[in-house]
Amino acid sequence: MDNIAQEIVKRYERLKGDRGTWEEHWEEVADRVLPRYSDTFQTPDTGITRGEKRTEKMFDSTAALGLERFAAVMESMLVPRNQKWHRLTASDPSLMRNHKVKLWFEEANNSLFRYRYSPRANYASQMHEVFIGLGAFGTSCIFPDAHDDGGLRYQAINLRSIYFDLNHQGIVDTSYRKFTLTARQIMQRKKNGRFENVGDVEKGARETPDKKYEIIHCVKPRSDYSAARADARGKRWGSYYVLLEGHVLLSEGGFDTFPYPISRYVTGPGEIYGRSPAMMALPAIKVLNEQKKTMLKQGHRIVDPVLLTHDDGILDTFSMRPGAMNSGGVNSSGQRLVHELPTGNLAAGQELMDMERQVINDAFLVTLFQILVETPAMTATEVLERTREKGMLLAPTMGRQQSEMLGPMIERELDLLMKQNVMPEMPQALIEAEGEYEVQYDSPLSRSQRAEEAGGWLRTLEAAIAYANTTKDISVLDNFNADVIYRNLAEINAVPPSWMNGEDAIKSLRRGRAQQAQVQQMVDAAPAAAGIMKQLGS
Repeated sequence: MDNIAQEIVKRYERLKGDRGTWEEHWEEVADRVLPRYSDTFQTPDTGITRGEKRTEKMFDSTAALGLERFAAVMESMLVPRNQKWHRLTASDPSLMRNHKVKLWFEEANNSLFRYRYSPRANYASQMHEVFIGLGAFGTSCIFPDAHDDGGLRYQAINLRSIYFDLNHQGIVDTSYRKFTLTARQIMQRKKNGRFENVGDVEKGARETPDKKYEIIHCVKPRSDYSAARADARGKRWGSYYVLLEGHVLLSEGGFDTFPYPISRYVTGPGEIYGRSPAMMALPAIKVLNEQKKTMLKQGHRIVDPVLLTHDDGILDTFSMRPGAMNSGGVNSSGQRLVHELPTGNLAAGQELMDMERQVINDAFLVTLFQILVETPAMTATEVLERTREKGMLLAPTMGRQQSEMLGPMIERELDLLMKQNVMPEMPQALIEAEGEYEVQYDSPLSRSQRAEEAGGWLRTLEAAIAYANTTKDISVLDNFNADVIYRNLAEINAVPPSWMNGEDAIKSLRRGRAQQAQVQQMVDAAPAAAGIMKQLGS
C-alpha cells in the first residue's frame, strides 16, 4: 500500500512541475481579469490571506465584466436553467419506435433534471463558476457526486488544485486533485467508511482537531480491471486517497465513470491544458490597463491643472481656494501671469481605449449578443437569420463543451442515480439492449441548428402546394411521408414523447376511423338498397 501511495505522490509531483509555465500565465490573467484568483496558483494554501484586496493591478473593468457576460452566454446557450437542454434516446433508433421505451427515456430525462436542479444539488451556481474559469483560464472542471442524503451534489473544482493527463486518444482519463482537510474532518470520513487507514492523524486528532492536512485524490484507469469482480478491481477507474504527510494511503476504491469532467476552450498543439478568451485577449487587456492609467493621470491634470508662473514669487501667497483673490496674477495690461500646463487629447485617448475594448468584447463573445439589442427594428426573418448566423459562430465552441464536459457529466450523473435506485424501471426491450443510450442536446444553440431542417421542409411544402394549385395535380404531395415528418418535427421542437401517440395507438385510431367510415357508407347506402329490394319484391 505504501508503494501505491509513493507512486501516486511521485506522479503528482511530476504533473505539478510540468505546468509551472501555465501557472505563471494564469496568474497574469487573474491579476487583470479575475482578481479573486490572484496569487493563488503559485502560493501554498497556508500562504493565502483570505479576504485580502487583490485588484491593485486592475485599472479597467472591461475584461472582468466581459468574463461575467461570457459565462452568462455559455450558460444560456448550453445549459439554460429554465428549460430542458438535452434528451436521452436509445442508441438503436428502432427502439425509439417502441412507445414504452420512448416514455422511459422521457421519465428518466425528467428525473435527471429534477435531481440536477434540486436546491441542495447546487448545480447552477457551480456551472457558472465552471464557465468563469473556462473564460479566464481555458480549463475548468466540475465534480458531480452523490449527496449524503440522496440525489446529486456538484462542486466546481479550482484549477489550482487539480492536475490531469490524457490517454493515447487525447481524452482526459487521469486526474490528481489536492485538497485540505482538518484532522476532525479526516476522522469523520473514517467514521463514514470513506477512509480506511488514517495513520498518525488519529493520535493527535483530539488535541489538535483543526490541524490541516494535504490530501491527494488520484483517479486513473485500472490496469487490473476485471468486469467480473465485485470489489474495487471491478471498477474501470481506480480511486486513491493519499495523505501527503507520510505518504499514507487513506483508502482505495473505484468509479464506473470518470468523476471529473474537464472542460477546455481551445488547445494548442501538444498542449494538455486549454487556452481561454482572456489569454487570447491578454495583450489588449494589458494595453487597455495602461491606457486607463494614462487617462486617469490626464483627467486629474485637467480637473486639478498644473500651473505655470513667472519666477517672481507670486506663488508664495497664491491660493487655490474657491472664491479666493490672488493679487499679481495678471500684469497691468490684464495679461495672465499664471497659465495651465497643456494636457493631451482625451478624445483621442478615449478612441484608442474603445478600440481595445472592442477586441476584448469580441473575445468574450459579448458583441455577438448585442446585435438584437442595438437593432430592435429588425423583422422576424432578420431576427431568425441573425440567430442562425450567431449559432454558426458559436457552434465550434459549444460543440467542444458538449462532447468533452457535458457528455461525461451526464454519464456520471446517470451512474450515480442508477446506483441509488431512483431511476424508473427499464422496459424489457431496453434491458435486452443493455440500456445503451445517447444524448441529444436541446439547448437553444442545438435547436437553432436543427431548425434549418424544419424550415427546409416548410419551404419545400409551400413550393409543392403552389405547384398543385397551379396544375391541379395533387400527386406531388405523395412525395411526403407525413408520419415520419411530423414525428421528426416533434423532436426538433422538443415535444415530450408523452404528448404524442405511439404507433399502436395511431393504428388503432385509424382502424376506428376506417370502421366508422364503412358504417357510414352502409347507412348512406341503406335507402337505395331498400328501394331496390322493394322494386324486386313487386
